[in-house]
Amino acid sequence: MAKIERKYMAHYINAAVSGTAEYVRLGKDLEEYSAELSAEVETTKNILGETSVLVTGYEKSGSVEPYYAEKGDPLFERLQAIVDGALTLDDCNTDVVEVHLWETSGEGGYPAIREKAVIEVSSYGGDSTGYQIPFNVHYNGEKEKGLFDPATKVFTKE
Repeated sequence: MAKIERKYMAHYINAAVSGTAEYVRLGKDLEEYSAELSAEVETTKNILGETSVLVTGYEKSGSVEPYYAEKGDPLFERLQAIVDGALTLDDCNTDVVEVHLWETSGEGGYPAIREKAVIEVSSYGGDSTGYQIPFNVHYNGEKEKGLFDPATKVFTKE
């Protein structure tokens, strides 16, 4: 079985503030992006000396760093609005679509999972290489399976 190249696991973030989704693919200028799973683990030991371990959930997040601002990019406009307005609560909500480009594309696109998330801008500024707005994505666990068409950037729920 052949290894799957990293470029075939695509991550799209919804840059729209409201209304119709406007998905932007993460990856330009990124050498790495991983959705980190911080497992919630419960360990108990019974009176027989046996240990039981249960994974009860995950806190999932990812760090987008660096992110170089580009004029006219919808994601830059969304991040700059968060910075300028010191936005909080629901104003930072979005969704992320993870697309399995290694699978066969059917009518409607590739198999995908859309998950609600929150954008946390961690800083802004940067060095002489350009204006940077690194941010974190905190997933909330509400997932939907569906299909995603990279050409139209439309997610269709199954």
